[in-house]
Amino acid sequence: MNERSQWGTRLGFLLAAIGSAVGLGNIWRFPATAYENGGGAFFIPYLFALLTAGIPILIMEFTIGNKYRSSAPRSFSKISKGMEWIGWWQVLISFVISTYYPIIIAWSLMFAYYSFGTKWGADTSSFFFNDFLSMTDPGSFGSIVPNVLIPLLIVWTIVFFIMGKGVKKGIEIANRIFIPTLMIIFLIIVICAVTLPGALEGLNAFFEPNWESIMDGSVWVAAYGQIFFSLSIAFAIMITYSSYLPKKSDITNNAFITGFANSSFELLAGIGVFAILGFMALQSGSSIDEVVTSGVGLAFVVFPEIISQMPASSLFGILFFVSLFLAGISSMISITETYIAGVQEKFSLSRGKAILFGAGLSFIISLFYATQGGLVLLDTVDYFINNYGVALAGLFEVVAIAWFARILKDLQNHADGQSAIKLGWWWRLSIGVITPVVLGYMMLQNLRNDLEIPYEGYPLDFLFNFGWLLAIGVMFIGALLTTKKWPSKDHEA
Repeated sequence: MNERSQWGTRLGFLLAAIGSAVGLGNIWRFPATAYENGGGAFFIPYLFALLTAGIPILIMEFTIGNKYRSSAPRSFSKISKGMEWIGWWQVLISFVISTYYPIIIAWSLMFAYYSFGTKWGADTSSFFFNDFLSMTDPGSFGSIVPNVLIPLLIVWTIVFFIMGKGVKKGIEIANRIFIPTLMIIFLIIVICAVTLPGALEGLNAFFEPNWESIMDGSVWVAAYGQIFFSLSIAFAIMITYSSYLPKKSDITNNAFITGFANSSFELLAGIGVFAILGFMALQSGSSIDEVVTSGVGLAFVVFPEIISQMPASSLFGILFFVSLFLAGISSMISITETYIAGVQEKFSLSRGKAILFGAGLSFIISLFYATQGGLVLLDTVDYFINNYGVALAGLFEVVAIAWFARILKDLQNHADGQSAIKLGWWWRLSIGVITPVVLGYMMLQNLRNDLEIPYEGYPLDFLFNFGWLLAIGVMFIGALLTTKKWPSKDHEA
């Protein structure tokens, strides 16, 4: 049996975990979510959700990985043979995400290039959807778009190179470069943004508290949703990463550092984004309400429009899109590692063969998103795999661990045995009661909404094939993978 890979240093692990948590959603999802759910008042349910769901689940997953020292499926199978499928379900969710995530990273890379001389012109919406993506009607794929294919090939080349170098020499070194660079670049962006005319009005809109919103249950659900999707929990990522920790590691402290580092970056992103939106509102004579948006539209339509109006626009554009690229690539590496580790252990493959099979298959599938219909496909898959994949897998995970396996006390003892911060009743209450109730409520709300109104008005057959069927399919394939027995000895890289 080969010795299991390990992080070179504790800092290397922390940067990798933070790099996984800090992704595109921190920049383009959190600011609008906070603004739409009470502004400054949103930080109360957000902090509560961080302390009762985010960090407790991080501690749980760090402990599982460190205790069982295996990929997510193998770790769950060591807890109970009947739980292995949950690990494969999470691994397959990460696999699906890894098929479309590099597309967004590729867009970021291309828009960094377009920032030279602001090549997107005056009509940024038309440029993005028509000139850049050459979009077709929803439900149609069309042909491959060279503007997307070329940077996509560059992104995958980087991913293959880093993964091929392994955990210590590849993932750790990459994050030691990417994460500090990302923080420095984004700090420069924020400093520049807050000096713009109108920035103060934008920040006032972002931080002004609407205290009445605290009484709205949907605001609390939004806070838990943001924390859950932001921290890379229930993706099999944190279990995989923590399995490479030395046996004696301060698990609880690592979880707090990761959680608060991620939230600090979200707050920084909110300041930067709303300072820039305040500038846009002033320039266009609009209110903040009229310019606030999120997601792809914010990053590739609204921001290019704003950047064109800014002093040193090309430089600011390069900084912004490079920051998106770095946030994306660090998360992409962590997502890819989950299924490489799982496949490697289950099928006794070398790391090289696991990369070739797992990441190679993901690369081939990613080409479908590089077509004229790629954006609609991406939007559909992303929505369903997050709402009926990640969130539902997280619900099953905590219920299985807390209610069926009933090993919370055992996990607590393991974490307490090597951590400076000791866990108390609050941790078991958070995992065993609060998180399952909130996630269960989120599931019911999402299901009711999606059954009443088709998502984004897309064709029903398209939503069924690439939304519902996909979300159910990863569960089925996950269960199917459990029928193959584990090799008698672990095969490690």
